[in-house]
Amino acid sequence: MANGFADGPAQALRDYLVAQGSSVFAVAHPLSPEDGKRHLVREYALGHLVAEREVRLPLRPPLSFAVDPWIPLLPPRVDAWFGFNPLACMRGLVARVQRRTPFVALWSVDFVPDRFGPGTPPTRVYDRLDRMCCIRADARIELSEAARDARRRRHHLPADAPAAHIVPMGAWLSRVPTTRPESFRQRRVVYLGHLVPRQGVAKLIDAIAELASRGEQIAADIVGTGPLEADLREHARKLGLADDVMHFHGFVADHREVEVILSEASIAVAPYRPTDDTFTRYADPGKLKSYLAAGLPIVLTDVPPNAGELQREAGAVLVDYDRAALADALSASLASAELWAERRAAALAYARRFDWAELLPGLLRDLALEPG
Repeated sequence: MANGFADGPAQALRDYLVAQGSSVFAVAHPLSPEDGKRHLVREYALGHLVAEREVRLPLRPPLSFAVDPWIPLLPPRVDAWFGFNPLACMRGLVARVQRRTPFVALWSVDFVPDRFGPGTPPTRVYDRLDRMCCIRADARIELSEAARDARRRRHHLPADAPAAHIVPMGAWLSRVPTTRPESFRQRRVVYLGHLVPRQGVAKLIDAIAELASRGEQIAADIVGTGPLEADLREHARKLGLADDVMHFHGFVADHREVEVILSEASIAVAPYRPTDDTFTRYADPGKLKSYLAAGLPIVLTDVPPNAGELQREAGAVLVDYDRAALADALSASLASAELWAERRAAALAYARRFDWAELLPGLLRDLALEPG
């Protein structure tokens, strides 16, 4: 049970188990207002989708979060329940009391110190629920050591709380198309993700306009949607960036199509805004693994906890959150075919550590939940 329709740990676990021939019951709830009001309930057996239904409620996130755990009202009996947020895990704990599952895992896909604002009633309720799940679940999984340690400090978890398994974001390396040696000449920058202020997409648009003013032609693909999409489109228009220079793809439902777009680019960007309250400081952003798997050299700000490691080992370039600095980094990234090829090779080599085909069976072995 998870929120969101984009590719992430919940979808990866589902796909892996389905490929192993396991019976899977998967529930996906909307995560943000633009996801709409639909809740998808799917059942798989012997490697195939056998049932699917859509539940629509007159509520959008965040109001719909309160009813998410009760869709459906009576889930089937399962051997293991994975909740990808505290509400989903709480529903699993209820199912365990009802003897509808013997095993419940909390798989935390992010950490936000004050999710709904410092000291607010929603934040206090969320923290209590998150702490309860950390203590009462049979297992818990974190994306990064930074998130694990921050959550432990935040909730003052007791010593006998279940130890956290660290499973970083991964990618399906066997299926992902990669950049080609000639991709350098495409001179295309790609951004993948939610269009919200903390992602810094406006700064990327400014940088592309800066390069255009210098006479450098670099195009950009923006893959994703969010509350800022209309504003960002208008911002690009006002800066004189034509559609073939700043191409907004919107939300692309099939992640395989996303992977093709990435493989046709030259450089990937992640210009996170460096604020203290961004949960990216504790996260393992999925976009970065998608970039690496595609063999894309990355330009990013020093915000995610693995930024330094990406610089040291994966050919990434760290840049200040500044229009001119970002423009300079993009220009330099496309100034040398030889250097670009070295960074591409480093990205592909680093990505081999994060193959879902290795990460997921390893976790299930640790949890004594190997499919069979």
